[in-house]
Amino acid sequence: MIFDFSFYLFVGVLITGVIWAIDKVYAAPRRSATLQAGTDEINMDDSVKEPVIVEYAKSFFPVLLIVFLLRGFVVEPFKIPSGSMLPSLYIGDFILVNKFAYGIRVPVLNKKIIETGEPERGDVMVFRYPRDPSLDYIKRVIGLPGDHIAYYNKVLYVNGKPAEREFVGEYEGPGQSHASEYLEKLDGVEHSMLLMPGRPNSLEGEYVVPEKMYFMMGDNRDNSTDSRVWGPVPEENIVGEAFMVWMHWSDGVLWNRLGTIIN
Repeated sequence: MIFDFSFYLFVGVLITGVIWAIDKVYAAPRRSATLQAGTDEINMDDSVKEPVIVEYAKSFFPVLLIVFLLRGFVVEPFKIPSGSMLPSLYIGDFILVNKFAYGIRVPVLNKKIIETGEPERGDVMVFRYPRDPSLDYIKRVIGLPGDHIAYYNKVLYVNGKPAEREFVGEYEGPGQSHASEYLEKLDGVEHSMLLMPGRPNSLEGEYVVPEKMYFMMGDNRDNSTDSRVWGPVPEENIVGEAFMVWMHWSDGVLWNRLGTIIN
C-alpha cells in the first residue's frame, strides 16, 4: 500500500463517515427524543446539542467522498515538475489524467477490477516510479509488451524499424536551449520531441519489453531519465493517461497553455 494523498484522503473519508454514521444511529435519536420530551431548545444542555466534531464530520464527509471518487475513478490533477517531456509539456503545467482509460482500479490499492483498455504506443502516461512507487512520473509509451526497442545514435528503433521523424527547427520554447525539435511518428501518433545535437548520447542499448510491462521515454530525449535507465514499468504501476493541460503557472500564467490537448 502506498501512503500518498489518495491514502490520506481515504482515511479522511473513513473517519468523517464513521463519526457521522455513529452519531446518526446512536446519538441523534437520543437528542431528538430529549427535545420531544419537552427540553427548551433555547436552554439546551450539552447532552442535547450536536457535538462540534459531528458538525464538522457531516460537513466534510460528502465533500471528501466526492473528491475521493473523482480522483480515484474519473480524473486526477498533476503538476509537471521537470523538463523531461519538453516540448510536449512545460515545467509548471497542471495536467488532467484520465483514470479509467487503462482500466478501472480500486483507489489506494491501485488494483484493476474492470478492463477498459490498454496503453498504446505514443500515449502520454502517468505511472508510479518503479524504484519508488510513492512517486508519480510521466513519460511517453514507446514499447508495448513483447516489443524490441533499440536506441542508437539518438535514433529510436521499434521492432527493428527506425521511428519516422521530421526536423522542425531550433526549439524556441521555455525550459531548454540549444535543442533541435523534431516531429516523431509512433504508430500514426505524431508528437514533438527534442534532441541536443552537441551532447553525447550515453543512453544507448537494446531492450525487450517483458509481458505486462511498458517501455517509457521522455520527449526531451537527452534530458530524460526513463526506461533506458531504470527499466520498464509494470502494468500495476499505471495511474492513467494524461490528456489535457488545464492551467500553467511558473513565473505567471501562460494563457495559451490553458486547455491544450496532450498529444
